[in-house]
Amino acid sequence: MFSYSTTTLAFFNAFRTNSDLRLQASRELPGLTKELKSDKSERMERVEHGTDLFGEMKQRFLSFKKHKYMQNLELYEKLAKDQAPKFMVIACADSRVCPSSILGFQPGEAFVVRNVANMVPPYENGPSETNAGLEFAVNSLKVENILVIGHSRCGGIRALMSMHDDVETSSLIGSWVSVGMNARVRTKAATKLLNFDQQCKHCEKESVNCSLVNLLTYPWVEEKVRNGELRYSRRLLRLRRLCI
Repeated sequence: MFSYSTTTLAFFNAFRTNSDLRLQASRELPGLTKELKSDKSERMERVEHGTDLFGEMKQRFLSFKKHKYMQNLELYEKLAKDQAPKFMVIACADSRVCPSSILGFQPGEAFVVRNVANMVPPYENGPSETNAGLEFAVNSLKVENILVIGHSRCGGIRALMSMHDDVETSSLIGSWVSVGMNARVRTKAATKLLNFDQQCKHCEKESVNCSLVNLLTYPWVEEKVRNGELRYSRRLLRLRRLCI
């Protein structure tokens, strides 16, 4: 591993044996010094104005540790050993719709999987992060409820509705949201006379419905639902009015 001293020595040896390098360094040093001072000043200014975001995250963590973790130490020590959530929540990755914040879940109450446009791919589509989480929640954690949460003004749904029927997308987002193609087809058929925004609004609901249908393509989900061991439901959050 490089140390500061050996790196510094190597630099000065090269500097002493190369006159061109020495001349170039002497010319550029004032500008370099100015740039370094400028960067330091900008960092200090960000800190002074409260825009040092990583520093802010550290303070939030310390506040959490002091005001929540330490005051609920027994709970967190129990959770450190095991978890037994009653809910699995499948929600959108959108920063505006955090399930724990909106629905008031406390640590240990919900196993949450978030993806673009809160989609559940059908079983035959093969492995994905979402259905891996689904398998773990249902078969290992034994959750009793699955909640799929959609929301208005979803960028993933807009991407889905913007796709062309005869063009295979090469983007990662397009490949993922194509999971909701059935919702798109049904929306197009039902909303021919509506504008694009209204079609997206319709598809946001239709996509959640399709995800519920896809849930039942997983044999272990279908079996537990049939035996009354597992329930599933849906919710759609309207961001403007924040109603369910």
